[in-house]
Amino acid sequence: MEPLHPPPVSLLDKYQGHDVQPLYSTTVTVTGGDTGHGRASGVARSDDGSLDLDLRMPQALGGPGGGTNPEQLFAAGYAACFHGALVLLAARAGLAVEGASVSVTVEFGRDPMDGLFVLTAHTRVQMPGIERTVAEELVRHTERFCPYAKMARKGIVNIVALATHCDATHHSAGTRAV
Repeated sequence: MEPLHPPPVSLLDKYQGHDVQPLYSTTVTVTGGDTGHGRASGVARSDDGSLDLDLRMPQALGGPGGGTNPEQLFAAGYAACFHGALVLLAARAGLAVEGASVSVTVEFGRDPMDGLFVLTAHTRVQMPGIERTVAEELVRHTERFCPYAKMARKGIVNIVALATHCDATHHSAGTRAV
């Protein structure tokens, strides 16, 4: 196996174009498992097979626990993306942020606006050995750069479509929402 390396700082180069330029795409499919309910007993599998895990409702929501839940998956993705962006921006600035960590707390709760559900995210960054003013500036830049933080602040293009019987992998119709 080849040794692991961080991504190149050239990923920070600005893109000039009119449309989103896809760099990577993945699909994760969730099925219902024993209860037929993806959140309670689902199975999540990625198209490349790298992700294959059981989903379980956390005890705080009346479930048995003992498995991963969507909020944990979202928090993990958010924290990993923010950490990666932080390290790239620090490298471009000539800073070593060894020992840096990013913790994201995702809360699933009731939305006072519509009475339904809402997610909130709280991000905490630690950079031992980095002067506070330098760290604060780096975190501000990272918040503008990280796609997860951008999505949380601005919204996301979200296309929801019913798959046709003959082609469950391509969407034939949908709506765009931000």
